[in-house]
Amino acid sequence: MAGLEVLARVEAATAAAKVRLVAAYAEASAQIEGPAADSYEASAREKSLVAEVACVLTVGERAASALLGAAHALTNSLPAALDELQAGAISWQHARILVDETAGLEPDRVKALETHFFDPDAPHAARGAAPGELVPSRFRRKVRAWRERQYPDSLELRRAMSMADRRMEYRPLADGMAQICLILPGETACAIWNKATAIARGLQDPDDPRTLSQRRADVSANLLLGCTGQDLEKLPAPKADVLVTVPVFSLFGATDEPGEVDGYGPVPASVARRIVAEGAGSFYRVLVDPQDGAPLEIGRTNYRLPESLKRWLRMRDGKCTFPGCCNHTQDNENDHLIAWQHGGATGISNLAQLCPKHHRLKHQSPWTPTPASKNEPPGWTSPTGRHYPAEQPDWVPPRLPLALLAGVSNMPPNIDGGTPDGVGRAAGDVSALEDALIAYLAA
Repeated sequence: MAGLEVLARVEAATAAAKVRLVAAYAEASAQIEGPAADSYEASAREKSLVAEVACVLTVGERAASALLGAAHALTNSLPAALDELQAGAISWQHARILVDETAGLEPDRVKALETHFFDPDAPHAARGAAPGELVPSRFRRKVRAWRERQYPDSLELRRAMSMADRRMEYRPLADGMAQICLILPGETACAIWNKATAIARGLQDPDDPRTLSQRRADVSANLLLGCTGQDLEKLPAPKADVLVTVPVFSLFGATDEPGEVDGYGPVPASVARRIVAEGAGSFYRVLVDPQDGAPLEIGRTNYRLPESLKRWLRMRDGKCTFPGCCNHTQDNENDHLIAWQHGGATGISNLAQLCPKHHRLKHQSPWTPTPASKNEPPGWTSPTGRHYPAEQPDWVPPRLPLALLAGVSNMPPNIDGGTPDGVGRAAGDVSALEDALIAYLAA
């Protein structure tokens, strides 16, 4: 237990050192670059700074931005709290709570709050357990209660600031599931919850095995996807623009390899088949290189991308190619790595997906993409010269069903059910996949 105690203090001191380093880097960057010419340049510099910190720490840009904000607040407005963090008297969670709960307060009010909780000699100092002796949730409750009593007028300002941050968040989960979260004003969220609950209760049926929580989730999904009436009683199949990659034999039911849903990841074969059967309006023919499956280049004859090239780009990149960005392909923009006006061709090796934010950052700052290839997205080089390699999807070759291969090919199968290239056939012969596919479709 003594060892855990020491380790907790070491972690707190490490967090304080990280805060000081981040703040020092931000200050040094500002001094080197000098005053920004306008708000456009200032915004570009801030985005570049956040991106660099995110890449060095291997965290998302939202987390890096929060760290930069916390570092600025602790080093400039909350020095006593930072000293307590350095000494290991409070944890990083406690320090973040102080940053959150003092946001929007004037400097003299921030100083008064900090003095109340960290100066035992202050008039009307906080009583009872010290901040570091309280679990973070209880410490937040205590800080918030004191702030609201002392400065009730700041609540309206904080409400307005929080309203501007309303959003929907999406996060893939394990086992083929995902999470949708709506950050809304409290009264709006409460109304949505109550309405979904009321509809779910109205669908109760003795023959329905679903729990109330399951019905509530099904109702919400149906309403968001535009289903009404009797359709509310079942979970809908997605009919929006969803890119699904399914191994051909898995699609036919000969194997059970998982499919890949763009923006999510692997899903069971049964789910992939259902999406294709119930949600896909059509299939698309793409002319590709027979050696590696990449679409053929179209050179400089066209600036705009054909649909086949756009779909291949979505499959190759999987997301925004900027380091650490998880923006889904349907929200991204197709960018020429070497600009068209500078001689760049409209081909897969000169294209990359970028979300709108990082597309702007590419043109507003010295962040530079490295070359791409037909099968690999570009990496990136930061303004400080650090290189961040491309993140590539781990594509797994599809498996060939042994039962089909046994009747149409004399090629020895691999252990995983595939067939080694170049074994048992002469150059120019059709492949085992083509043999098996023709036989399966003809059966």
